[in-house]
Amino acid sequence: MTAPLDAPSPEPVPRILTLLVCALGGEGGGILTQWLVDAAERDGYPVQATSVPGVAQRTGATTYYLELYPVPHTQLGRRRPVFSLLPVPAAVDLLVASELLEASRQATLGLPSPERTVLIAGTGRALTTQERIVCGDGRLDAAMLEAGLRRSTRSCYLVDLAGWAREAGTVVSAVMFGAIAASGVWPLSRASCEAAINDGGAGAAASLRGFALAWDRVRALMVDANAGPAAASPVPGGPAGRATCGSSVQRPVSPLPQPWAGRYAPAVHTVLAQGVQRLREYQDETYAQLYLERVWAVHQAELAADPQAHTGHAVTRETARWLALWMAFDDIARVAQLKAAATRFERVRREVGAGPGDLLRIRDHFRPGVPEIAALLPSAWAERFRRWDARRIQSGRAAWGWALRLPSHTVVGLVALRLLASLRHVRPRGSRWTEEQRLIERWLGCVVAGVREQPSLGLELARCGRLVKGYGSTHARGMGHLLRILDHLSNDVLAVCSAREAALADDCGRTVPPPSPVAASVPRTQPLHFVPRRKAAPATAPETPHRGDPS
Repeated sequence: MTAPLDAPSPEPVPRILTLLVCALGGEGGGILTQWLVDAAERDGYPVQATSVPGVAQRTGATTYYLELYPVPHTQLGRRRPVFSLLPVPAAVDLLVASELLEASRQATLGLPSPERTVLIAGTGRALTTQERIVCGDGRLDAAMLEAGLRRSTRSCYLVDLAGWAREAGTVVSAVMFGAIAASGVWPLSRASCEAAINDGGAGAAASLRGFALAWDRVRALMVDANAGPAAASPVPGGPAGRATCGSSVQRPVSPLPQPWAGRYAPAVHTVLAQGVQRLREYQDETYAQLYLERVWAVHQAELAADPQAHTGHAVTRETARWLALWMAFDDIARVAQLKAAATRFERVRREVGAGPGDLLRIRDHFRPGVPEIAALLPSAWAERFRRWDARRIQSGRAAWGWALRLPSHTVVGLVALRLLASLRHVRPRGSRWTEEQRLIERWLGCVVAGVREQPSLGLELARCGRLVKGYGSTHARGMGHLLRILDHLSNDVLAVCSAREAALADDCGRTVPPPSPVAASVPRTQPLHFVPRRKAAPATAPETPHRGDPS
């Protein structure tokens, strides 16, 4: 029996709304999930949440999957929807991520859909381990990640969630809650969301500020007629900067001092001012002036070779950039100076979410060895100290080290850090200072000579300064790569470029062959220790019980 043609069609059954939240460890994703479930239950909707916690902050995604049926319990009667425990590819309605790469990770799994998914993601980056261990610049291209997200979603809103959280003085989970509620994908009322936050106890006031800020800005973004995928970032009224690895807002850079500002071209003023500020903090004003004098020699050579500045003073900019980093090399005094800085304690309190009345304890672990201590000693004493440690290693003992555990939250620990930081005043008398300044002058001499011979050669030699970085074995390998280039390849543009890229691609030289046989590294002698294998004790047979023994 068929229904009459004029009979009304049955109402479509609402489908389940899905939400996938991606966060990093310690960002409060679990609290955010509780807020969402509480708000949905206050509004009377059936809801379910599951979570897949990650191993650590950047070794695994911490995801929270929620489903909501947009029909109140009062209208369902005894019926109950059947929810899923895991997201299905191309069946996610709303995807929210605190970090850009986490959103891209879900896109590679095919979870968002160009026909269905609305994406709200933070533009900040927390660098992965793979990005950090690269000798050169291993960061993923943010523009490429953003383009892929726009192709994979119906609506893509990229905003500075971390910046909003800092502005409101709260954690990013509260800002994400406000963005989710304001998106309109889930039918959550603002009153229910704020009530869920208020039930959280301590810290509710800060969370409400972050929720309200995100609510207002996301609503303004979505009601704007011109807010399409290409105009979604940044949001008016919010910070547009893209912080990496949870870094705080950088301090303003002072202008380049006179008379150097009148000597240098305006195109290099910014990088020079940053270098001066860094070295002034690292050592003193005299050291910062030495930095300007060293760059001036390269700038003069570049002006003579390229008076019209067709390359935009590229050699000077590259030299100033890497020279500032090299001159501020890491040592005991530098590490202690950074750990004792007031901004560091503020950053730690912000990262762990400690309130004004919360107690925070910080314990710093140091293990300076012979290379670190010898770096601050005069050359003669340092050489004796190194020979003594070398004899220890050759005899089969471990390298000498001094383990320190300083409670930086106490007066004693902070005073100890300040005393270690004050060693920067004796740094110019140390053996490493002498050696580093000698190598810096040698590199700069090759850059000047290369510019005079051919500007492109000078530019490639200036870019080789990025090989010197880090400390310990990393610093030694980078310095070895640079010295081989200066010794054997400093007159060939292509050879210098290929050698530098090979060293950056594989700083240990295992997979990328050297560009020239003479540029191959000389093997270093390593002591071999033969440890005799202990003989296993012979297994003893169980004794035979004597006759009459009760056992």
